[in-house]
Amino acid sequence: MLQSGHGIDNRIARDLPSYTVERLPKESQSISQPIREFFRPRKPGDLNAAGLTASQVEGLILKTLQGVGTGSGRSIASELGLPFALLLDELQRLQRQKLLMYANVADIGDYDYSLTEAGRSRAREYSDECAYVGSAPVSYQDYVAGVAAQSIAVERPQVEQLRRAFSDLVISDEMLGVLGPAINSGRGMFLYGSPGNGKTSIAERITRCFGNSIWIPRVLDLGGQLVKLFDPSVHEPISVPNEPLYRRADIDARWVEIRRPTVVVGGELTMDRLEIRYDKVSRISEASLQMKANNGTLLIDDFGRQRMAPVDLLNRMIIPLEKRYDFQTLSNGKNIRVPFDQLTLFSTNLEPKQLVDEAFLRRIPYKIQVTDPDVSTFRHLFQVMADKLGFDKLPEDSIDYLIEHHYNRVNRPFRSCQPRDLLQQARSYCLYHDQPMVVTREIIDFAVGSYFTTM
Repeated sequence: MLQSGHGIDNRIARDLPSYTVERLPKESQSISQPIREFFRPRKPGDLNAAGLTASQVEGLILKTLQGVGTGSGRSIASELGLPFALLLDELQRLQRQKLLMYANVADIGDYDYSLTEAGRSRAREYSDECAYVGSAPVSYQDYVAGVAAQSIAVERPQVEQLRRAFSDLVISDEMLGVLGPAINSGRGMFLYGSPGNGKTSIAERITRCFGNSIWIPRVLDLGGQLVKLFDPSVHEPISVPNEPLYRRADIDARWVEIRRPTVVVGGELTMDRLEIRYDKVSRISEASLQMKANNGTLLIDDFGRQRMAPVDLLNRMIIPLEKRYDFQTLSNGKNIRVPFDQLTLFSTNLEPKQLVDEAFLRRIPYKIQVTDPDVSTFRHLFQVMADKLGFDKLPEDSIDYLIEHHYNRVNRPFRSCQPRDLLQQARSYCLYHDQPMVVTREIIDFAVGSYFTTM
């Protein structure tokens, strides 16, 4: 299951993490696909299984109490994402060393703890070393093996999965036929074409083809450096409705179940966001965009408009795209190999050959043009958007008028976004004038005059 092609070396493959592999229920299986297994991180039984040292746990306990003042053993364990039974020995050891004292009796077998003067002094020392407080970190080995167990490279989405993923878009069978093999490759892809035809919308839905959810650690221990991986701005936690409590009870709480990530960056992308970033004040690091996108999709939108030359960006991505692993530099200068398990998409309004030479294009095997819609698709998009926006009526002669007077006569190309944009303006017009939601020629002229003023 763990292969060197995923960036997992033999040493790591022999040292598997604590996780279980379960079969999907029958109703979740595709008729055309074999039974798929999925990853569930299992609660560790001791510090060694958790990949933690006593000093790491000690520091997190003391810093947690430094912030809250007093806390029960179970509340501290919950904050660290560790089983109370695992933490109990450590709490008792710190109490015997006069770093903690009992503040009160809590639940059966538990106490409220607070810091002694010596404990506060030790907590300040730990805080000076690293200000992080929260979930205990997951080891490098467990993270790498977890990525491999959930790899998109072993997913084989077919026509049914693609149709479901793109069900909320108007997309042709021909486009699905082109996208399918490219998505199955799990490698780089160029989406190019005129603006407004749905390149970004297509890219954002591709992740759905690989299954609904994955597990990721909240924080990693990479060579002694704490690296925050879970990012609420790009990762969406999920819960499974009606899941038996006993199944969740065995989960390692240092991991969080999220929707397969789609990380989108555009012209604001800078080279440093592709590296692990270290905060000198808190002495905590943040994972790179590639790491946050693992087991999902990384979309580099508006490629060619970044604050760097396109060739520099592709130079940075060549090795990860080819080898499926990346090298990241820690704050101490140490290089560490991390998985690069994602579908990397480059979306651009320009033809790829205008941005980079043939040698670079060869390393991104799929170049897919997203073309302008034809007249039939354009009309269909109007009907779909009219229903979504609550229009009572969409007269056929009004659409004929729009196409003839505002497109054919001025040689204006169709764009997939225009039915939505024009109807949104028409809707605002109707609401402002308190009139029925019907698209008339007058409303069309108003919307076109406003929308295409400088286009």
